[in-house]
Amino acid sequence: MSTTTLVTRTTPTDHVEYLWDAVLAGDEYAARDVVSAALDDGLTAESVLLDVIGAVQRRVGVEWATDRINVAQEHVATAINERVIGALQSYTGRPAVRHGRITVACVDGEWHALPARLLSETLTLRGFRVDYLGAQVPTPHLIAHLHRTAPDAVALSNSIPTRLPTAHATITACQAAGVPVIVGGAAFGPDGRYAKLLGAPAWAPDARAAADRLLGPPLPRSTDLHQPIDDLPHLADQEYSMIARSATSLVSSVCTALAQRWPAMSEYTDQQREHTAEDVAHIVDFLATALYVGDVELFTGFLTWTASILSARGVPPRSLGVGLALLTTELRDFARASQFLAAGIAHVDGIDA
Repeated sequence: MSTTTLVTRTTPTDHVEYLWDAVLAGDEYAARDVVSAALDDGLTAESVLLDVIGAVQRRVGVEWATDRINVAQEHVATAINERVIGALQSYTGRPAVRHGRITVACVDGEWHALPARLLSETLTLRGFRVDYLGAQVPTPHLIAHLHRTAPDAVALSNSIPTRLPTAHATITACQAAGVPVIVGGAAFGPDGRYAKLLGAPAWAPDARAAADRLLGPPLPRSTDLHQPIDDLPHLADQEYSMIARSATSLVSSVCTALAQRWPAMSEYTDQQREHTAEDVAHIVDFLATALYVGDVELFTGFLTWTASILSARGVPPRSLGVGLALLTTELRDFARASQFLAAGIAHVDGIDA
């Protein structure tokens, strides 16, 4: 794409393609041109944020997950999108504050900050005063900020399902501080099922819906809600906490046994061995999280995604089944974990059939 010649359009779709070309080429100036042209074509700043920049960032995630772009390209694209958002601010100016104060933060351990940034900018455009705290905000620091600033609500972003236990603790702590919570992000499920389970009084599927909800009736405070622990009686078996604590040793044991059971590993490069250890660690983490929320579909959904990643790397998905069987042996005394693993093995067999 040229930085001097840009064909203008009136729909976000065309601008998405231009911006995609720009970020993939690492051309920040071209990306800024796309934003300027989109505004000139009559798109609102909110539409540029969510329907152009947001759409491109989602595509970045998909292309990385399917191994069509590498980590460096993903980082470059994300960094350009971050800076383009800053450029958009300079084009639109500072909106007047007409509504209350909102804190926007990512759950501790959540490093995907751009969705939270998009929400922050959308709320600012809608007339809220926004405190954007960024990625990986430790819960004690977040609570200290809430006590100091007394916002009307806190919006928590979480796209990594294995951070759900941390999200649960953060939601509970915010409500204990007297601040109502709205949550969003892929980790809470496409229908927000885990948001409700973990005690969040509000959930939104995207930034636009979150802004609409915050413009509506006030979110309920903790005094209006029941204790979320009531919805997690299965944690009494302590399987989640025991598996989470022993994750490192579990991964080591499974990787050692996998090298003996999967002859192809003898020809793996160091990078392939590293990928294998990471995959086993993710399996353990997702199993533990599924046990935490009591939903086997979280685990089987992760296995479906992992199988697609393995296929993209040229690794047969049936290798997952071998790893799951070895993990089952390690966790044979854990009743719920064994049930989840059995469901996972059956699910993988169906994928590979």
